Amino acid sequence: VQLQASGGGLVQAGGSLRLSCATSGFTLDYYYIGWFRQAPGKEREGVSCINSGGDATYYADSVKGRFTASRDNAESTAYLHMNNLKPEDTAVYYCAARGLSDGPSRYFNTTDEYDYWGQGTQVTVSS
Repeated sequence: VQLQASGGGLVQAGGSLRLSCATSGFTLDYYYIGWFRQAPGKEREGVSCINSGGDATYYADSVKGRFTASRDNAESTAYLHMNNLKPEDTAVYYCAARGLSDGPSRYFNTTDEYDYWGQGTQVTVSS
């Protein structure tokens, strides 16, 4: 099982980036994808989550309205589109996968709810 996040970089405040999470070794159709970030000296925090079918997305309040999660199961890839970036968005961003669970879709936003992790990609937003 592998997840590989990419697409980070240096951008000015107000700019945009699209992160990708390429997956392999499992069938993405049966997994949620979560996006997390970790700034220096801070704990890893949940940013967004998208359910297995891509028809339900969830966001932390700090990014709601600016970030959009999407996925292409046929391409085994998930995305995080980030618009109107702010300096406080600066962090290493990670994607993670967790299997389906019983019940309706819901927001999984803590690290212990995910089974597989990719390496991070650095996002730096300058003011």
